[in-house]
Amino acid sequence: MTPPALPLALDVVVPVYNEEVALEASVLRLAAYLDEAVRVPWQITIADNSSTDGTAVIADALADRVPNVRVIHTARKGRGYALKLAWGSSAAEVLAYVDVDLSTELSALPPLIAPLLSGHSDLAIGTRLARSSRVVRGGKREFISRSYNVLLHGMLGARFSDAQCGFKAIRSDVAARLLPLVQDDAWFFDTELLVIAQRSGLRIHEVPVDWIDDLDSRVDIVPTVMEDLRGVVRVGRDLMRGVIPVQSVYAEFGRAPIGAVARPSFLGQVVRFGAVGAASTLAYALLYVLLQGIWGAQAANFAALLLTAVANTWANRRFTFAIRGPAKAATHQFQGLIVFAIAWIITSGSLVALNALAPDAPTAVEFVTLTVANLVATALRFVLLRRWVFRRSSEREGVLSSPSADSVVLSTDSGSGGRAGSGLLQSGSDESPPLPVSPPPVPSPSSQKASAA
Repeated sequence: MTPPALPLALDVVVPVYNEEVALEASVLRLAAYLDEAVRVPWQITIADNSSTDGTAVIADALADRVPNVRVIHTARKGRGYALKLAWGSSAAEVLAYVDVDLSTELSALPPLIAPLLSGHSDLAIGTRLARSSRVVRGGKREFISRSYNVLLHGMLGARFSDAQCGFKAIRSDVAARLLPLVQDDAWFFDTELLVIAQRSGLRIHEVPVDWIDDLDSRVDIVPTVMEDLRGVVRVGRDLMRGVIPVQSVYAEFGRAPIGAVARPSFLGQVVRFGAVGAASTLAYALLYVLLQGIWGAQAANFAALLLTAVANTWANRRFTFAIRGPAKAATHQFQGLIVFAIAWIITSGSLVALNALAPDAPTAVEFVTLTVANLVATALRFVLLRRWVFRRSSEREGVLSSPSADSVVLSTDSGSGGRAGSGLLQSGSDESPPLPVSPPPVPSPSSQKASAA
């Protein structure tokens, strides 16, 4: 009796745009690696992203002659759009993507997909910024990458370490829920997907990678950075307004905190409040410097103040007062902006009052006045945050009933995450032994073509 074919476990998407030079060699190398190192049924999807050179012809030829390779064509540009289309049309249990230049060493692929196949994690990303990662790239790209991730941590509360490494994977059931919520179809797609996943309480697994920069990269850095900054503002605004339904995603996939969430003591709150304030000041200075040359002094000042106020409220919510989950997050942000405005009125009003009462007051008097006003404003801000914005009723002092949407576990172990997976694991991984497979039989896909406009 012929054993039933196993269901498709892994689909590795290779998004391409005008890559006629690198495409064939990269796909053949990827297929050879998967055939040797991965023992679950797999396929490669070439996502031709409206190429204008010979990429489409080469992709079709590869799909015809290489087993388990398919190609989709789209007339619409954008890496994010290509990934949405490829992932959305795949029957695989785990959906991944790699850059066509294969800058990331493929040996990181088994540990990337293992926690998703086992059900331990929901998404997995390669990170170039872990201590054990080995990365070769220029100083300019290194600075931009690290600065961008610092910005994400401050502005959106991101807790993943590398948003833009072209080496990611996601469970198909999670992708089906999250992809419709991601608006960006270009380079910001990765960041938006990860932020929504984290805020929905999903578990993101990180794998340190070996990575060599592609000197022939098609990425135009300046426009991409500007689009990413606009994306950060948009996602932050939508999260604050409750436009992105992270609570409903949590209801399906989120992982609640284990054990009680203890609130810091009063002294601990004061210390954390001060640390958050210092970090906010540094973030404001950095943002002002970055934006001043683009938007001018006034617009840069307003944007930097607004972004740091939002980040400050989030940080105090999460770290100073230990409140987690999306419940009332938008309300807290609105109240935080009111508190910020009150503090600003006190400091600005002190100068107005001084000029009205003593128009010829020396600079030293102005300095003392502003210092006292800032101390009063800071103390008042702490009191309002503690007693009004983040006040807890006694029945909420223990484990909160709201989801831990601001939490994400960056894990590399193989412990249980609370949901059982299919038990499909690859060879070549030292982390976990293979587990038996017992899903319904579905034929493994062969070479195929699909097209979408």
